Amino acid sequence: MPTWTHQRNQLLRHLAVLIFYGGLLIFSFYLAYELRFDFVVDEGYHLARRAQVMWIVPVEIFFLFMFGQFRGFLSYFRLPDLIRLATALGAACGLFFAIWIFFYLFHNRETMPPGGVILINFLIATILLSAFRVGLRSYREGKPANGRAKTDSRQRRVAIVGAGEVGSAVATDLLAKRGLGMKPVVFFDDNVAKHGHEIHGIRVAGPPDQLAVAREAYDFEQIIIALPANAHRRMLEVVHLAKALGLETEIVPSMWDLASGRVQASQIRPVELEDLLGREPVSLDSEQIQGMLSDKVVLVTGAGGSIGAELCRQIANRLPKRLILVDHSEVQLFQIEQELVGLGHGPLIVPLVATILDQERMRWILQTYQPALIFHAAAHKHVPMMEHQPVEALKNNSVGTYELARLASEHGVRKFVFISTDKAVNPTSVMGCSKRLAEIGVQALQQAPGNTTQFCAVRFGNVLGSSGSVIPTFKRQIADGGPVTVTHPGVTRYFMTIPESVGLVLQSASQARGGEIFVLDMGQPIKIVDVARQLIELSGFRPEVDIEIKYIGLRPGEKLFEEVQHRGELFQETTHPRISRFVCQPATFAQVQAWMADLRQQLVPGQRDEIKQYLTKIVPEYTPYRE
Repeated sequence: MPTWTHQRNQLLRHLAVLIFYGGLLIFSFYLAYELRFDFVVDEGYHLARRAQVMWIVPVEIFFLFMFGQFRGFLSYFRLPDLIRLATALGAACGLFFAIWIFFYLFHNRETMPPGGVILINFLIATILLSAFRVGLRSYREGKPANGRAKTDSRQRRVAIVGAGEVGSAVATDLLAKRGLGMKPVVFFDDNVAKHGHEIHGIRVAGPPDQLAVAREAYDFEQIIIALPANAHRRMLEVVHLAKALGLETEIVPSMWDLASGRVQASQIRPVELEDLLGREPVSLDSEQIQGMLSDKVVLVTGAGGSIGAELCRQIANRLPKRLILVDHSEVQLFQIEQELVGLGHGPLIVPLVATILDQERMRWILQTYQPALIFHAAAHKHVPMMEHQPVEALKNNSVGTYELARLASEHGVRKFVFISTDKAVNPTSVMGCSKRLAEIGVQALQQAPGNTTQFCAVRFGNVLGSSGSVIPTFKRQIADGGPVTVTHPGVTRYFMTIPESVGLVLQSASQARGGEIFVLDMGQPIKIVDVARQLIELSGFRPEVDIEIKYIGLRPGEKLFEEVQHRGELFQETTHPRISRFVCQPATFAQVQAWMADLRQQLVPGQRDEIKQYLTKIVPEYTPYRE
């Protein structure tokens, strides 16, 4: 509920708008009379003007109110606001003309202002109110960030590569927001038809290949890339050219982000690896996802991790009734909690420190909050580390997942979504095998007597920027001066961005009916050594010249390439082109119960080879790594 202070401030703001608008409208009406009569108004009209302004201005204010001119902030003014303002004053003008015609035909025409005054008043009022709003906007956008004066008032001269819709939006934003300290001076674009023309008064000099030639003429010191998302090869060429010229290079948000209102064109950022991978933007059925999450209690395990945190962000934006954040790491949980609070989601989130291995704690959480959906992202996922600690991998990833899923079924959770991995396909690592065993477990629980929960698993590959990705390791090695270590020149991996993978997880969950394993379209596999080279170049260095690339051999449990489909799984399409469904004959619930009970007895620390050998009985496609 709004507080009394908030209501008072709102009232004062509306009163201030009323006073400003009223003053400008009165001045406009008086000036219209003066212009109509060449600044020589007869005495009789002086008296009539005083009487007419008493009702004409309130009518204009009424129409402005009806068209929403008192609801927005005065300093936010764009073309739609101008159209609404002109429409409101135009409607009032139309009413005045209708009344004027009535009095002209049937009554004393002096009761109304002359027709010329009505028209001139409309034009002047529209200009004055628009100029007032534009002035406030210019003042707001010209203020330096955080209200502090800029220590260097000189604006950086920037060149924009890409003269399309995104580039045009960037130029508009930068020209309007002088406080950002950047001035666009030239466009570059591969479209020959645009060369020599101007956009917002800024010339399109030619293709990006002319950066070096045009630099002297336009004296720019920074490049802003505003190319389409699918132009990753051209983007890489521009980055290389800019680096060679010693120019700082940044990139703008995607057109999807701009259109959705999530970001503004001026929110540029450094070029990252994901910009160069050529991933097409994901199109989601937002209504289907919204229907699944809206007004529901949703629980996310591993909420502080890379995937779990992004799940929390995207779920919170879809208005759940409550969002339960579960993580065993207090530090990570605090970080995502503070981020969500800062985004305005504080009232709906509940952060809980817990491990999924504590069944009593998890049972209490399910009983207390009664979630309708669980997204299970908590896991041990570092392949080489888990290879040396198979007990922990199986305890957490396999037994922990199975027991949490069993509790979900016991408490009538509507959907249980298990975040799996492509490493679960024909696994060669304990981590991959533990995930495959968890998949088998949740599929079997779908058939458990009395179960009403819809279980599904979602597999995807490496996620850029996650804690288990090679990217943070490469960046750290580059910052240290190298070498960048790659296990094998032929190693390939699938890569996805965190927001992309989580969006598709939500889409998969909305399609789940129970027992499915969904696989996300991860595009083409990429050589890890190519990733290393691109990161070195993005950091301003030359591979094998400034930064060495060193091959260290495959680590325990690693494959040269990851697979997508497990032997015995049948492929089925879904309603989404980036999501596939694999179905197979699952193990029976009785079998899995027996396996899990037996597995608990096998989890004895120090017996690594024995545990791996035992796993081959449950997961025959598992090829263990022998030390």
